Parts: sequence; C-alpha cells; structure tokens
Amino acid sequence: MDFNVKKLASDAGIFFTRAIQFTGEKFGQVEKTELDAHFENLLSRADSTKNWTEKIFRQTEVLLQPNPSSRIEEFLYEKLDRTVPSRPNNEELLGHYMQDAAKDFGPGTPYGSTLIKVGDCERRLGSVQREFLQTSAISFLTPLRNFLEGDWRTISKERRLLENRRLDLDSCKARLKKAKLAESKAAAEHELRVAQTEFDRQAEVTRLLLEGISSTHVNHLRCLHEFVEAQTAYYKQCHLHMQDLQKELDSSNGDVFPNAFAGNPGHSMASGGSSPLDPASAVETDTLKIEEVQAPATGTRKAKVLYDYDAADTSELSLLADELITVYTVPGMDSDWLVGERGNQKGKVPVTYLELLS
Repeated sequence: MDFNVKKLASDAGIFFTRAIQFTGEKFGQVEKTELDAHFENLLSRADSTKNWTEKIFRQTEVLLQPNPSSRIEEFLYEKLDRTVPSRPNNEELLGHYMQDAAKDFGPGTPYGSTLIKVGDCERRLGSVQREFLQTSAISFLTPLRNFLEGDWRTISKERRLLENRRLDLDSCKARLKKAKLAESKAAAEHELRVAQTEFDRQAEVTRLLLEGISSTHVNHLRCLHEFVEAQTAYYKQCHLHMQDLQKELDSSNGDVFPNAFAGNPGHSMASGGSSPLDPASAVETDTLKIEEVQAPATGTRKAKVLYDYDAADTSELSLLADELITVYTVPGMDSDWLVGERGNQKGKVPVTYLELLS
C-alpha cells in the first residue's frame, strides 16, 4: 500500500511539473526543445494521412451503405463480434415485389410477363451488388480501418510519450538554470542527462513509426487498385445484365407493339424517348395523308383505350377510355403512334394510350 501511495504521489508530481512547463511554453515564459525539420515533416505527413484516410473511409462507408441506421447496426454487430443478419438489398426487394405483382396481374399478360423479366434482372443486379459490397469491404475498407484503429493508435501513443519526455527534458533544463549550489547543479545535470537519454530513445521510436507511413501509402495504393477493379467488375456486370434485359424486352415488344420500334432499334420508352404528345415526334407523321392510308390485309389488332385523348388536329383520332378500336402501323410512321380506326373514323393515336389485345 505504501508503494502505491508513493507511486501515486510521484506520478502527481511529474504531472504537475509537466503542466507548469506546458503552461510556461504557452505564455512564452520558458524555453521549448524544438524537433528538427525532418521530424516535423514526418509529423505533418502522418497527420495528413490520418485525416484523409478517415474521410475516405467514412465516405466509402456511406457509398457502400447509404442507410445510416444500417451502418450503425453493422457497427454494433461488429463490436459485439456477431454476424450481421443477411437481408435482401433494395434491388432484390424490388425484384421480389415486381415478380409478386406479376403473379397478381397474371404472368401471361404483357405487363405481367415484363414485370417477371425486369424483376429477375433486378434480383441479379442485387446479387452482383452484394458481391461488390463484400469484396470492397474486405479489400478496401478493412485495411483503412486497420490503419486507423491499429497503426495510428500506436503512433498517437508514442507521440504522447515523446511529448511527455520533451516536457520532462525542458523541465530539467529549467531546474539546471535555477540551481545555485554545486550539489543542486550536479543533481540537476544528472536528471538532465537521464531525461535527454529517454527523450532521444523515444524520439527514435516515434521516428521509425512515422517513417512507416510510406509503407502505409504503398499498402493503401494497392487496396485502392483492388477497389477500382471491384467497381469496374460491378458496373460491367450491371451493364451486361441491363443489355440482356433490354434485348429481351425489345424482342418481346415486337409482339406487344408490332413494328413500334422498327424506326429505332435502340429506342425504348425507358431510355428517354420523346413523348407521344411532343410536336417534334409528330413531324414524320405529318407527311402522311391519313385519308389515303389503307388498312393492311394482315397485321391489324384490337386495342383497348386506357385514357381519354383529344385529337390535336384532323390527322388524329379522339379516344374515350375503355373503348375498343382497330390499330395498325404503316411504313414511315413514328414509332410512338399507330393508325386507329373506329367505324368510318380514322386517325393517328398515341401508343401509350392503348393496351394492345392479342
């Protein structure tokens, strides 16, 4: 017990001495041992590495998991050393909902069958994303976290020890200057030599750790290359899946909307095509004389009108919701329009207002 009390008293004395030295330095009342320029550059480089690594790490976490609640949950599971429960991501959920909707609407209907195809693609995109997140977490996030929670903590600890050794050294210098008696000077000189030795030893340890930041940069560079490769593979797979889906939809659109996309093989409603009500989209059809158009022997279909539509001019046919009309296309006609007939009436009608019946 006596030993612990003495140690506690000694530690308190050292802390008090350091506090006096630190306060004196802040007010410019005492001298301060300055580190050499190379050492200061190492410290500055280390601080910059830590700050930017932390920002990159946090923002990468946000990129890979935008939901803050999910990030907190993953953090808690990691701290508890437990496996995070596997849950479907947003793409997989969307795919499930689309396929469930298709079952309700009827998988044999045009809308239902398309929902099945798109839903399956979304689920595959979700699977690709899950693989990308796992790869990125292992190859990029984990090394950054290891540096912040491992190497940097060690560097910070040794820097604090170095600062304490410097305060002790400067306190010894100050005591030596104040010493008047020969005995006091001898004791102060001995304390100064011990403090200088401890400071030099700690400075060397800290210097070696700071110089190791170069190796950290090399390691993070390799991890960054792996992250870019993972992103490249991810976006490439997504692009391939979407291309396959678009080809599948384009082929099926030929059955649902005959010749509707013949004028532009790469065109689809989802790719930003012009609205059927856009005057620019009707330029081609203005050259057609509707009264001279004849229904083809084959290729006409029945269509159900989905919404009311008021004809913009005499070349168009006004529509009433839920009525049935006959539709067909003719060469040179814009892909967003069909020719519609109701009895003796005939005119252009927008495709998006119709549900084509088999």
